[in-house]
Amino acid sequence: MTGAGAGAAVLVVLAVLLFGTGLLLGRRTARPLRPSDVGTPVEHATFETLHTASLAAPPLRAGLTEESARRAARRLRSLLGTDALCLTDRDRVLVWDGAGHHHGKDVMEHLKVLLDTGRGTAFDSGCADLDCPLRWAVAVPLTVENRVLGALVAYAPRESAVLARAAGEVARWVCVQLELAELDRSRTQLIEAEIKALRAQISPHFIFNSLAAIASFVRTDPEQARELLLEFADFTRYSFRRHGEFTTLADELHSIDQYLALVRARFGERLAVTLQVAPEVLPVALPFLCLQPLVENAVKHGLEGAVTRSRITISALDAGSEAEVVIEDDGTGMEPERLRRILRGEGGASTGIGLLNVDERLRQVYGDDYGLVIETGVGAGMKITLRLPKYRAGVHGS
Repeated sequence: MTGAGAGAAVLVVLAVLLFGTGLLLGRRTARPLRPSDVGTPVEHATFETLHTASLAAPPLRAGLTEESARRAARRLRSLLGTDALCLTDRDRVLVWDGAGHHHGKDVMEHLKVLLDTGRGTAFDSGCADLDCPLRWAVAVPLTVENRVLGALVAYAPRESAVLARAAGEVARWVCVQLELAELDRSRTQLIEAEIKALRAQISPHFIFNSLAAIASFVRTDPEQARELLLEFADFTRYSFRRHGEFTTLADELHSIDQYLALVRARFGERLAVTLQVAPEVLPVALPFLCLQPLVENAVKHGLEGAVTRSRITISALDAGSEAEVVIEDDGTGMEPERLRRILRGEGGASTGIGLLNVDERLRQVYGDDYGLVIETGVGAGMKITLRLPKYRAGVHGS
């Protein structure tokens, strides 16, 4: 085998590994490989392909929109080495990149069958302009979960089996990015649903009792009533905010302090709270509404059956690369087996939703090693420990 033949064989193998047979060959027929000071021409082509693909991926992770298509189209056309490329949704051309913009008005007519059946197609452009280089096109559906979202259409001066194969591989790669975008959206919707569940857990009785406690101070201690009303307003504003998946430990603890101020206004000397916080852990980010349900749980179980006084201890301490948060009460506690059922989601529609929700969200964000650690027994109170990494990619307080 000659040196050129061996090089072509290596290119085919690399193309299969990267984006399927024909992807690198498609680029090579459209643009000669440039010499590189480092590595062989094949290695240089591989690097360029990976680099171009990496630049096209982030926009597509936002889904198939006009903006994401516009930002990705030039990179995708570079991957294919074709004269023109367009991306469409089911109704219109989202972006046209390259020569022959006048073909844009006819594209959707050629895609009717593709959008209905999900099968790729190739067609003559039928252009009457003798100077136009675009004479042939291949169209590939963009699908997510068997739904056709749109199409990728590549144009060339002549029919090309290599381009058809490469367009199919690039379209499949685009579909993977769109599927990841769908997963991101699903994850966001799931988190929003979980937060809504936590908000629903903020008992109407707590709101009613808080307002009643505030009202009781209006005549006897107007200044106290004013302070409590401000605490109530800030607490509800934070709990029902609509932006940000994450918050900081400082903001979460501040909201908890407001919550406890309202509880103490009602129960007075029956509830004693000890708070110990290391200043260096205050900027640590964590999932929004992660601690408040645990403190509410401690208040509920701490005051149940308490004849005289209940004590709750909350600590947030520095533990090297992590922050360690402990919430402990001396209340009724519960049977360990009942707790295990709750954390398995078997506690019923309204039982332990806060514990289960927080445990699941911590594991989703940080991994299974970061779930809740709970120590309890009947009549022995409850101690909940959670660890928060001081830094985790993608976790930023807002």
